[in-house]
Amino acid sequence: MRAVTAISGDLDNPLAGLQIGEHPDPTVPEGWVRVAIKAASLNHHDVWTLRGVATAAENLPIVLGSDAAGVMDDGREVIVHAVIGDPSKGDETLDPKRSLLSEVYDGTQAEFVTVPAYNVIDKPDFLSFEEASCLPTSWLTAYRMLFTKSGLQKGDTVMIQGAGGGVATALTQLASAAGITVWVTSRDEAKREYAKSLGANEVFETGARLPGKVDAVMESVGEATWSHSMRSLRPGGRIVICGATSGANPPADLNRLFFLQLEVVGSTMGTKAEFESLLKFMQETDVRPQIQQTFEMADARDAYELMINGDVRGKLVIKP
Repeated sequence: MRAVTAISGDLDNPLAGLQIGEHPDPTVPEGWVRVAIKAASLNHHDVWTLRGVATAAENLPIVLGSDAAGVMDDGREVIVHAVIGDPSKGDETLDPKRSLLSEVYDGTQAEFVTVPAYNVIDKPDFLSFEEASCLPTSWLTAYRMLFTKSGLQKGDTVMIQGAGGGVATALTQLASAAGITVWVTSRDEAKREYAKSLGANEVFETGARLPGKVDAVMESVGEATWSHSMRSLRPGGRIVICGATSGANPPADLNRLFFLQLEVVGSTMGTKAEFESLLKFMQETDVRPQIQQTFEMADARDAYELMINGDVRGKLVIKP
């Protein structure tokens, strides 16, 4: 089958390890199913794989991609749940042996993918294959951050650090649809205006002094924005963090943390149950993923260049 694969990792030149071409057809272990991919979307995780960070070198070459929607051999239209873990533990994201598709097992940017039967969810008719393919990582991550981890209620105020990427876009749309007041930061004026078009109530330059304190901060940037996130919280407020793209070791600011009784909560991906709740919420609110561009598999390198350069608003989709 044809696939987009990582054959090596290079921190400074990630595109050096990107290959588009033939890859062995997947086997279907007992208890697993095969899905013919109709659409697959990109995430920063894919770039981290090409940088040699997201998977071990001995797992290469590996098919990239954790997100997809497609059709099973019996004709069932499905979305792929990207977390490969043990659901008997109650929360597969807490399984110490869990992985994301494309870390241990081949990913979704191919003609076919195989996953445990547990990891397919019926694709609702109100979503196209392209829209559905955007959900498993960034949208599920955003949903868990907002509705499981943040403690936010309708009428509260949230600040989202960064704008334009998949998680930030999903956070902005979901929070706005839930009746939460949304403030978004970005260094880029065009991206700030884009956030407004998605439902942000106010937008600010990164690090700007805010007109008031917020109830929670959604953080994925890390070192570059951490001090601003801490300073922006009201007493008893909460930071929910799902990533650290600018660095993982900011000053802890422990005095502020204990004196204002702030909370820092980690969040990674989401469960199948949360995924199903996300789909229900989207149906009720008519929220849909924003797709910047769709690429044929042969042009996947162009999509990766956009992702690496940071020139992304919404999601990038590959169609085999």
